[in-house]
Amino acid sequence: MMPTRSILPLLLLLALACSVHGQTKNPLRLKQRPVTDSLRKKLPDAELVLEFKHINELPYYYHKSKLAQIQKLEKKQQWNKVLPLLQEYVGNFGIENFYKDTKLLWRLGQLYERTGQRERAIAYYRLVLKHHRTDIKQVQLYYDSLEQKKKDFYVPLNYYYELVEYRKSVATFKPPRGVYTNMGDAINCKVEDYGPAVHSDDDIFIFTSRRKGVKATGTDEDIYFSKNENGFWHEAQSFGKPINSIYNEGSACLSRDGKTIFFARCDSPDGFGNCDLYTASKLSDGSWGQIKNLGPTVNTKAWDSQPTLSPGEDTLYFASDRLGGFGMSDIYYTVKLKNGQWSNAQNLGPVVNTRESEVSPYFHPLYQVLYFSSRGQLLNFGDFDIYKTYRVKGNWQEPRNVGPLVNGKGSEYYFTINAASTNLYYARSEPTDPKNLDLYSFPLPMEAHPLAVTKLSGVLTDSVTNQPLKGIISIIDLDNGIEVASKYVREDGSFDFDLIDNSRYMMLIQSPDFFSIEKEIDLKNDTVLKIMSTLIDYSIPLIFKNLEFDEGKADIKDAMQATLDRIVLFMVDHPQVKLSIEGHTDSSGDPVANQELSQWRAIAIKKYIEEKGKLDIGRIHAVGKGSTEPIKEERTLEDRAVNRRVEFKLIKPSTAPGSENGTGNW
Repeated sequence: MMPTRSILPLLLLLALACSVHGQTKNPLRLKQRPVTDSLRKKLPDAELVLEFKHINELPYYYHKSKLAQIQKLEKKQQWNKVLPLLQEYVGNFGIENFYKDTKLLWRLGQLYERTGQRERAIAYYRLVLKHHRTDIKQVQLYYDSLEQKKKDFYVPLNYYYELVEYRKSVATFKPPRGVYTNMGDAINCKVEDYGPAVHSDDDIFIFTSRRKGVKATGTDEDIYFSKNENGFWHEAQSFGKPINSIYNEGSACLSRDGKTIFFARCDSPDGFGNCDLYTASKLSDGSWGQIKNLGPTVNTKAWDSQPTLSPGEDTLYFASDRLGGFGMSDIYYTVKLKNGQWSNAQNLGPVVNTRESEVSPYFHPLYQVLYFSSRGQLLNFGDFDIYKTYRVKGNWQEPRNVGPLVNGKGSEYYFTINAASTNLYYARSEPTDPKNLDLYSFPLPMEAHPLAVTKLSGVLTDSVTNQPLKGIISIIDLDNGIEVASKYVREDGSFDFDLIDNSRYMMLIQSPDFFSIEKEIDLKNDTVLKIMSTLIDYSIPLIFKNLEFDEGKADIKDAMQATLDRIVLFMVDHPQVKLSIEGHTDSSGDPVANQELSQWRAIAIKKYIEEKGKLDIGRIHAVGKGSTEPIKEERTLEDRAVNRRVEFKLIKPSTAPGSENGTGNW
């Protein structure tokens, strides 16, 4: 449920007008399996750890004499003495220090860089950008320059799907599976439906709805559920009383055994703020009862909502806009004590939370991976995006954007994944009806997958000059025949993808500058590749020696198809390129007959390429030149063979959709 004070602009995708509501994605615990050592090994190793031990102990840290000593040593440029003192001082930061003393974070980053600790320096620069309350352009520009070689240039989706549509007609690879599927009338209605959660291997689907009618208990938001049978969702039913009441309920998640439900209720007289977290228990007769407010250790006078349980069900994560946080709303957590009560809520810290808003937490039911929605992280495709962060050895790693197959130009919330990590669910609205949220599902894209942590990286260069090449790299999951990711190669020729270990992939590299490269990869551990290609000289026609017709005929022979298929794939992968085909004969025989034969041969090749690639009419021009343009003077049979040829002239477009940053020329 969304907070009453509007942390989210009304024009957001959610269009949740009543801010006390807005149940965000509340995960439902699916069938739990133990997180074994083998599973843990698939999660990322502990990256750089930034520890701030007093985040939840004191609001602001200040030590006058220590700060004076640091400043004194800085004036003397005694950097080796400044570094440990400044490191200790920053390590004592409370929440308020992050927006009051961001300059100290910046100075510490500079010292780390000065001493060769580049990654640690970048980590502190990130914190400056996440938490500063004024525009620090110097830091932004500096950070961007340091991160240039790591920056991802995602292919614009419209261009990506255009390429896919061309290619799938001639290749066995299917398009990306990021295709929205409306969950249908059994779940969605004419008003807002949102806040999905799945439970127990997808057999129960819980969500929040504003619908009214005989099944509705309240006047605004209620919690509903649907059961799955043989792959179909039954008509949604209200949880009914006493969970749904005259107040607003939503953001529900179930325990693994399905006997406890956690949810948010707003405007209730027994609440501490405008929205509080509650639990209810399933009774022996199958009904729900024993509704309990989680109490003042968890709830505050502010908005507290959107609960999600850890895999062990010993920690509850939620969103709150209470005072004393890093931004307008933060992610918090509370731990279940031995007496069954919940501990004082703690802020999740400055790596996940920012000066902006973090909402919609969802903890994966099997792995130590937290998903959440944020508008304050450093890579955004829209207003609010979905991110994932890994918890390793008690510390949260830098959040990763789950990519453009999930995140668009608008705002994404209510993100939930099933235990098998095959499907995701969330709410979105159609452009034709932006005020009505519906629930959608689609197969989980690669970058949102919890196990996509194995790095595949490399450099693409010209085999002659050794200079970096430009292009698009697509990754295909060979086990499923599905494209799972696509990015532009960076300006320095580098690229990288996060993929799933011990999996088979095909890397497809495309560019107007060279023929497509296909490389099969059996991924085991982090892998670095060096890929080289030769540029196409568009001023020189391509001549293939094995394109030989039978004497006096223009039929395409089986032996010619492999070569022609290379041309087909190039034309399919580069829809802006045009092709000129010229047929040539030797000088023997009647010149008029030779010209006519060469014309038919060129047309035969044109027809083969157009039909095989399903190309648009007008991209290929075919002409027969007969014996009018010999390459060699015909003194021998070999000379005549050289002159009998087919020339392919690729016509490169002046511009193409997208670029290495997705907007300009190649």
